[in-house]
Amino acid sequence: MSGSSEDGFEPVPATETQGTPGSGTHRDLDAVYDIPVQVSAVLGRATMQVSQLLKLGRGAVVELDRKLGEAVDIYVNNRLVARGEVVMVDDNRLGVTMTEIVKADRGSN
Repeated sequence: MSGSSEDGFEPVPATETQGTPGSGTHRDLDAVYDIPVQVSAVLGRATMQVSQLLKLGRGAVVELDRKLGEAVDIYVNNRLVARGEVVMVDDNRLGVTMTEIVKADRGSN
């Protein structure tokens, strides 16, 4: 990928918001562009007792609550924001393609 930053992400250029009174421009958001966020892609989850966990060894398989081919959850700062598919970026790196943006439920915090 040309123009990629060291962490593998390319910055998305900001565009001006137009037509909505009081909406401002991309300059209003400049202060937040450098705030780091944690992005996680969750393949699935499993629940087990500590005794089961301690018995796991090299090569053990932990069954997850997802089926093969099912979308992975994408979290930003521990908040579900999207779902996507796992893709290969390079010969030895994985990435996630967003396929669905999850609407925020403002009532739950």
